Amino acid sequence: MQKTKIDIYKRLLVYIKPHKKLFFVSIIGFIIYSLTQPLFAQLLQDIIDTLQAKEHEKLYYLPLLFSGLILLRSLGAYLGNYFLAKVSSNVIHTLRCEIFEKYTQLPTAHFDANNSGYMIARITHNVNQVAQATTDAVRKVVQEGFTAAGLLAYLFYMNWRLSLVFLVIAPVIALLVNYVSKRMRMLSKRIQESIGDMTHITSELVNGHRIVRSYGGEDYECLRFIERSDHNRNQSMKLISTSSLHNQLMQLIIALALAFLMYVALFFMEQSSVGAFVGYLTAAFLLPRPVRQLSDANSDIQRGIVAAESLFDVLDQDTEHDEGTYSKTHCVGDIEFKHVTFHYDIDAQPALSDISFVAKAGETIALVGASGGGKSTLANLVCRFYQYTQGEILLDGVNINDYTLRNLRQHIALVNQQVTLFNDTIANNIAYGALAGASREAITQAATDAYAIEFINKFDQGLDTEIGENGVKLSGGQRQRLALARALLKNAPILILDEATSALDTESERYIQAALQKVMGNRTTLVIAHRLSTIENADKILVIDKGRIVEQGTHHQLLAKNGAYTRLHAIQYEQPHSNHSIQ
Repeated sequence: MQKTKIDIYKRLLVYIKPHKKLFFVSIIGFIIYSLTQPLFAQLLQDIIDTLQAKEHEKLYYLPLLFSGLILLRSLGAYLGNYFLAKVSSNVIHTLRCEIFEKYTQLPTAHFDANNSGYMIARITHNVNQVAQATTDAVRKVVQEGFTAAGLLAYLFYMNWRLSLVFLVIAPVIALLVNYVSKRMRMLSKRIQESIGDMTHITSELVNGHRIVRSYGGEDYECLRFIERSDHNRNQSMKLISTSSLHNQLMQLIIALALAFLMYVALFFMEQSSVGAFVGYLTAAFLLPRPVRQLSDANSDIQRGIVAAESLFDVLDQDTEHDEGTYSKTHCVGDIEFKHVTFHYDIDAQPALSDISFVAKAGETIALVGASGGGKSTLANLVCRFYQYTQGEILLDGVNINDYTLRNLRQHIALVNQQVTLFNDTIANNIAYGALAGASREAITQAATDAYAIEFINKFDQGLDTEIGENGVKLSGGQRQRLALARALLKNAPILILDEATSALDTESERYIQAALQKVMGNRTTLVIAHRLSTIENADKILVIDKGRIVEQGTHHQLLAKNGAYTRLHAIQYEQPHSNHSIQ
């Protein structure tokens, strides 16, 4: 069911509850500030009446009252602004942390389906928009709302018949505000989308700047960004135009009402004192400012509602499916696939169909085949990054869905082809996350086993060297060796290597193959490889084509079959000859 703007804003205000005492103090401050406005009008009336009556004894304390009102006004403004800002900063901090925590819990499919730029923009730009809705907007609504209410109360107290003119224009203002609110929400949503696009394009440029420069994509990327920035500018100008026109129309309506009020007051207040007449008109002419501020607050609130809606959409997303209750301290490492079928999209062709095989503890199972055949998908199912559609995957005889997610992944070490490193030291990248408590000796040993210690020791800071964003200061082979070291340090019974040696030079690969042979002896290892030379010693090789296992056996058994594996082997090893013949 679609939420209304009121529901969204109510939900946003729920975040204020833990800070209600601070919020209450800020409200008191704004009430104090607001009450000074009609009191100024009353003081002006007293000053004029005192001068006319020539009551000199009153002239001594009226300036003191004026000074007191200024002091009271300043105190109220400080209390209101300071404590509301404190509440707002706490709310924004809470929202940001909740969104980020939610990102850590969302399923892999959510990241596949959503633009990274939008996800980043939500936690930066959108949260800032919410900040305006919970700070500036609330301040204006409370402060200017009480001011307007106080001035109106004073006006009705002075002459209720004259003041009825404000009730006449109220419906007109309400209709105008309603129309403008809808338009501003629409424009705010477009602006947020365009900011997500700009963030995404910028992120792609930063991460892929070498490819952009190598292929002369500078102009293309600039054009993409200019188009989205121009769209953002156009929508922003429409928003500003709507807001400005709204304010001016509001001012015009109020000005016409004041002009009429002034004309009528000349007749209805003939019997009143000059002070009362001036005080009444002063209060009337003070009224447009809080009304204009309330209009601005409405603009902030509309933008905040759209931003909050996008944040709540994330918070309402289902987290990774985890109904498992089973956990195990130590796994043997037996893996069995039983007729497993998986669809990325239920309406599309299955990515995997009727997959069945057994990997005994300590065995090395190699997955080979053409790109897009389903090898990485199969490995992802073991980690439960995706939920398979049919069949069963068993770990030590227990369905992996029965394990808690955290416990299941404790038993698996994963090394992807696309290595992920963090802007931190080498040591902290190896001992990442749950491994953070590892000893220096264990980290050094893992780096040694992954043939990484040699290049690490060449850095002045050694293991304490900062490697930059995603290991930008390292070569591709060095980055993959750190990822291997991380997996080795985890010492999990199951090791998944998804093209883990693809970026290594021949010498490094030889050393790492020797290291892997040493550590794979007591681990169940799934190896996804395009280089068949790296998996010739595997206990079992699965040839996967179009989501199905078409062949399985050892290297020599499969060659003897003279089937799909033999063709892959021939293509890979005869490639130079084939290229020569084509030429």
